[in-house]
Amino acid sequence: MRRADRLFQIVQMLRRSSQPVTADMIALELETSKRSVYRDIAALMGQRVPIRGEAGIGYVLDSGFDMPPLMLTSDEIEAAVLGAQWVASRGDPALARAARDLVAKIAASVPERLRPVVLEPSVTSGPTWAGAKEDRLDMGQVRTWIRSGRKLTLDYRDEQDRASLRTVWPFLIGYRETVRLLIAWCETRQDFRTFRTDRVVEATFLDDRYPERPARLRTRWQARMDEEHRRYQAARADSSSGDEC
Repeated sequence: MRRADRLFQIVQMLRRSSQPVTADMIALELETSKRSVYRDIAALMGQRVPIRGEAGIGYVLDSGFDMPPLMLTSDEIEAAVLGAQWVASRGDPALARAARDLVAKIAASVPERLRPVVLEPSVTSGPTWAGAKEDRLDMGQVRTWIRSGRKLTLDYRDEQDRASLRTVWPFLIGYRETVRLLIAWCETRQDFRTFRTDRVVEATFLDDRYPERPARLRTRWQARMDEEHRRYQAARADSSSGDEC
């Protein structure tokens, strides 16, 4: 790897990490020596890249630093194209259009030598699964409501076709192969709940804002999911130990 490419990748590693990145981690990913990493970090600091940290502890990149947005490698372009392919075939109509527009913009913006990577990709997300369910509410408006932290009232039918009316605080949409999921805090249950969008009979978009930030709700929900996963893994481990006795 050329040194210029290595310097670029170091900055990319620091940008995508929320924790200090050690020289060992950088050296492992870039397949180089720690001594080279130390020299590269010193070179970046000499170029006034706002890196903080020291050997043995790790490095962080101060917020506010950016690079030209389209300095992309072929692997990064293929990653973006693959993601856009998936969204174009499985996202709601607004996101599907946005995904196709994204690919067109990338193709128009990258250097000529990289354009075939966009227009003739070597990766594919595969065809849409048969039996995909249709949304029963406007997902574009749902995303707007999530960003603004506003409430929804859902006329909902569960898997047994039982009806309920829920006022929820939406904060995340999950895109699966055949269905989409609205993840929200439910005022009725006073807990997190997941709703399949194809089972929503009707939705009322309220002007009321809920008291927590969407990002805070996502953090709390993720912590809950992580805890449930840890319990599941522990239960599996206990079950396996019992089978061996």
